[in-house]
Amino acid sequence: MDRNQIIGIVLILAMLVGYQLLVPKPAPEKEPAQQTQTTKPTTASAAAAAVEKAGQPLDSAAAKAQFGDFAAAATGETRDIVLENKDIKVTFSTQGGRVKEVVLKKYKTYNQKPLVLIDNESSKTLLELPTSRGKVNLHQLYYQTTSQNSPDNGQPKQITFRADVAPGQSVEQTYTLPAEGYVLDYGLKLNGLGNSVGNGDIRFFWEDKMRQYENDLANNRRAATINYLSSDENFDGLKESESNEETTVDEPVQWFTIKHKYFLSGFVAKNAPLTKASFKTLVDPTDSNVVKTAVADVTLPLADVKAGKGQYKFYYGPNDFQLLGDVAPEFDRNVYLGYSILKPINKYFFVPVFNLLEKGISNYGLLIIVLVIFVKLLLTPLTYKSYISMAKMRVLAPEIEAIKERVGDDMTKQQSEQMKLYQEVGVSPLSGCVPVLATMPILFALFMLFPNLIELRQKPFLWAGDLSTYDAFLTFPTLPFIGGHLSLFTVLMTISSIAYAYYNNQTTPTQPGPVNMKALSYVFPLMFMFVLNSYPAGLTFYYFVSNVVTIAQQQLIRRFVDEEKIKALLDENRRKNATGQGKKPGGFQALLQKQLAAAEEARKQADEAQKRAKQKK
Repeated sequence: MDRNQIIGIVLILAMLVGYQLLVPKPAPEKEPAQQTQTTKPTTASAAAAAVEKAGQPLDSAAAKAQFGDFAAAATGETRDIVLENKDIKVTFSTQGGRVKEVVLKKYKTYNQKPLVLIDNESSKTLLELPTSRGKVNLHQLYYQTTSQNSPDNGQPKQITFRADVAPGQSVEQTYTLPAEGYVLDYGLKLNGLGNSVGNGDIRFFWEDKMRQYENDLANNRRAATINYLSSDENFDGLKESESNEETTVDEPVQWFTIKHKYFLSGFVAKNAPLTKASFKTLVDPTDSNVVKTAVADVTLPLADVKAGKGQYKFYYGPNDFQLLGDVAPEFDRNVYLGYSILKPINKYFFVPVFNLLEKGISNYGLLIIVLVIFVKLLLTPLTYKSYISMAKMRVLAPEIEAIKERVGDDMTKQQSEQMKLYQEVGVSPLSGCVPVLATMPILFALFMLFPNLIELRQKPFLWAGDLSTYDAFLTFPTLPFIGGHLSLFTVLMTISSIAYAYYNNQTTPTQPGPVNMKALSYVFPLMFMFVLNSYPAGLTFYYFVSNVVTIAQQQLIRRFVDEEKIKALLDENRRKNATGQGKKPGGFQALLQKQLAAAEEARKQADEAQKRAKQKK
């Protein structure tokens, strides 16, 4: 690079730094909790207040006044009952007949504590039934357990909670836990309550203060959201961000999930969809104990429950693509696999290949190395074709330099003469670009896949204790762009990218144009280092290994490529084209040649017009 190019690059980087430091940040959104006392409470806050009241004991007079016909079930004893299988432990409370706590047995938090997905402090629910005397929160009633299967017989375990309202009248909630897996079947029945139930639907309100399970709080907050599927199978969700988000869904909803980065709490309607739904996620930047507060407010069709069709599912488990497909339609879309053009690459290639390699390789660092080699072997024909194209350009480099000396600094003339040369020898200047461009979707697909791949979570390799997050080799006070740490795998990826650029520049002739692409090939890796410094170590390790394998692959191909034979082939093509025996250029090359010829003709006419104007003067 000459002095002007170096100065230009430094100025660009300085502008980027200045933009980050000088542009004012938008003011943070005010939280709903900051409302004044004179502000009318929102529906969600009113529901939350009702949930808080659920744990307060009542005397008989207060129970009768508040619950009417349901007063008989408004007092009782609170007990905990546990159902578990090899994957999950669910604790229920007889107050509300609800899920009180969920522990995922096979997973730990980032600090190696048991992963409690739901607990009584962070997760609050309300199940509101319209009655002839007002609304009754069914999660405030007290239930008796009427049946429970043996926990050790290897069969699904079932428990039924029954709240007796009057003789022959009761509310039943039945939960069924399979011998393995993370799906909890749920049934809601109203027995003999036709005269007590009013008009409207049953309201299900769920507030979850999402706990931090991964080490990167900011990344956790961006990833935490609520997803849902409408009745017409339109998948959508709240925006993944670090600000407050909310929506009201116009269509009925089949299911919704409260999504952490790698885990889900979900609710699925088996029969009729949820008739109304609104969702919100709230962020309190000052609270480092809560990632986000997720609020789901939906309605269950009362007619279905009356007809004995109140059948639902809860899902409490990992956001694992291999497990979610059987839970509900489109449920596996909770795992983000990239844009529509990239998703098929991940869904039908990388995820199956990754899971196939998992069966034989327990070390995930070695698995990534094998994955790189496998992908590179598949792309070898494209790599070989790209290398041959570069070899042809190297053979033509002396003639291209001669053209530059002959025509001077006229870029249009240079390009026109070069296209004539390419046409003479039968070379397409784009033949080396197409194979490289064909590999770009793979790189972008992996960029989308690795941050969402739970298989890498808490899998160590070398100095990285967890391949699903960055490897903080060095930590320091937070700096612009780079943050408060330096990832060693990202540094190695950058060094290997610069090494590849250097090697590639030695074998690639300089292309004409206002931008020095060789110089930029050294700048881009440095820019990506800042971008990828906080990305999963598994991703940057993949890119590092990929660069090393690519360099080795090209060195190997070089041993089998004879540039003298290539030069002889180009000379033969030149002879055939000169005698009319060669093939005419087609496709993009012919179009480009035509445009350059038109530009050359326009330039000549402009020069002639300028000469005539001077002669008149």
